[in-house]
Amino acid sequence: MRMGPFVWKVLGTGAAVGAGVLAKNVLAKAWEKGTGKTPPANPESATTTWGEAAAWAVVSGALIGLARMVATRQAARYYKKSSGHLPKGLEEVS
Repeated sequence: MRMGPFVWKVLGTGAAVGAGVLAKNVLAKAWEKGTGKTPPANPESATTTWGEAAAWAVVSGALIGLARMVATRQAARYYKKSSGHLPKGLEEVS
């Protein structure tokens, strides 16, 4: 299989989006189990407390970002194994 920029865009984007969606769903279930409430649908809303909004922003941002980064790194590892080189923009810098 020829591994070019289009393949990387599909592979990298798909991995990141999929991981983000999965992480958000898992996090929402954990939030519900831990707090007994659904996560704030709109943390910017005045009906959401500052503490709840800040906690959701910090936890969801960190965990979803981490999941996307891990998925993108794994996709890049697969790309390199298949093509013999890292995708453009992810080359190692010395």
